[in-house]
Amino acid sequence: MMTLIVVAVVSGALLAGAAWGIYGRLGPRLEGFLIALAGGALILSLVSELIEPAAREVPLHWAMGGVAMGAISFALLDYLIDEVWGGDSGGGLLAAITLDGVPENLALGVALIGAGPMAVAALAGSIFLSNLPEAAGGARDMAKAGRSKGAVMLLWTATAVLLSIAAIVGNVALAGVDPGVLAVIRCFAAGAVVASLATEVFPKAYREDHHLAGIATALGLVLAFLLGELGPG
Repeated sequence: MMTLIVVAVVSGALLAGAAWGIYGRLGPRLEGFLIALAGGALILSLVSELIEPAAREVPLHWAMGGVAMGAISFALLDYLIDEVWGGDSGGGLLAAITLDGVPENLALGVALIGAGPMAVAALAGSIFLSNLPEAAGGARDMAKAGRSKGAVMLLWTATAVLLSIAAIVGNVALAGVDPGVLAVIRCFAAGAVVASLATEVFPKAYREDHHLAGIATALGLVLAFLLGELGPG
């Protein structure tokens, strides 16, 4: 039940963000600030909730190899979206939307295995903070491109369902997997998300609000640290 609640809250941020972006008012500077805030929170949470625990389960070179492979995989898929599929095409657009979320939610599901609710508060909270502004900005841009509001909400609803499935699969299907394998999976997911932060999230945040992007990133890191203090880690 706790897994379902956490997954619903995290995926619900996509729907709330999409509705905010379509029907609410979201200035570019506010969007940039929120994206930087979310990125800072997510970076600390990935290190403290995924990479560090994984490095205690497997040799360091395996953990770092997992991070590297995750980053390389994201870079390859990002290249395909931009240069082969086309970022504005239907398939490319859907891939771009889900590429960040699938590793995050898979990692969230894996992190919930054998952990109490407070132990994953930092990761879940950081993913929530990340999903909200990303969905708002993405939905706003899609609506400006001429898509109907109903079609945009339908796409984000489908994406939220897909990411929920990823989290549930990570929690259920991998529950009996060897801890060492789970550790490498966590590192792979972390590497993919870190690469997405470097290539997509932080550049966008700087473009929209370059004066406060650094402050927002630091504030997000502090928030993630405080969330992490709620549980044993």
